[in-house]
Amino acid sequence: MKIIIPGGSGQVGTVLARAFHADGHEVAVLSRRPEVRPWRVMAWDGGTLGEWQREMDGSDVVINLAGRSVNCRYTRANRDEILRSRIDSTRVVGEAIAKSQRPPRVWLQASTATIYAHRYDAPNDEHNGIIGGSEPDAPDTWNFSIDVARAWERAYDEAITPRTRKIALRSAMTMSPDEGGIFDTLVTLTRRGLGGRAGDGRQFISWIHERDFVAAIQFLIEHEDIAGVVNVAAPNPMPNAEFMRVLREACGAPFGLPASRWMLEIGAVAMRTETELILKSRRVVPTRLLEHGFRFVYPDWPAAARDLSDRWRA
Repeated sequence: MKIIIPGGSGQVGTVLARAFHADGHEVAVLSRRPEVRPWRVMAWDGGTLGEWQREMDGSDVVINLAGRSVNCRYTRANRDEILRSRIDSTRVVGEAIAKSQRPPRVWLQASTATIYAHRYDAPNDEHNGIIGGSEPDAPDTWNFSIDVARAWERAYDEAITPRTRKIALRSAMTMSPDEGGIFDTLVTLTRRGLGGRAGDGRQFISWIHERDFVAAIQFLIEHEDIAGVVNVAAPNPMPNAEFMRVLREACGAPFGLPASRWMLEIGAVAMRTETELILKSRRVVPTRLLEHGFRFVYPDWPAAARDLSDRWRA
């Protein structure tokens, strides 16, 4: 297959490109900062048509991951860039597909599990999940993320590509041992003794092992009867306190200092990020994948954490 990955130079894009390239597929990544990789990397600006659009014509799969990282302070400038980078890239990918003589047969578009409400009582799935934004006393930063997710999916829905199947990927955190990724950050903090409970520790963490993430994407490409919203997450999210306890055991950290909410707020300012990434409860389950017969290699966090920790050390 010929697979185009706009915005594929980050951790998740690298995980996918590496796997598809190793399987012998033709991979082309579109990036604002082209670099030398085993696969082709082409320049684009994420907002206007250009030479890159020729890659769409005759391709088999497009996986659009473009969007500014949310691991930052939500200043006015950063908020505008987070929103515009998602809307503009989605719009222009849709335009390129629509103009193709031989458009790709499937377009997988990144979205986020953050679109769901902060809750403890029940998991959010594609059928009965509650979209966030109306939770009482939710911080402004949380509501901003919901607004971005809604606008992102709306831009995708508005793209008219009648010959291309469309799937919106409401993805949880993809865990891989790659340097600079989410797991790398968590392990580094944990090994420094900072891997304790965050806040009250009740908030759920949704995650997916990189092996299952790649397999899920392959599964969605192959199953032509699947379209629309799909949650891409392991089926067993865990409360933060238990999640971190398991991680400490996996990476051999003897203790982890707990951090209260006010401590996390100070730390987030110092690290130029937001506490939403830590404190919002993301209890998301992949009902549609399971209904169609997808089988996870790592459905539970303990086995996933051990595998990732062993590979991180190596």
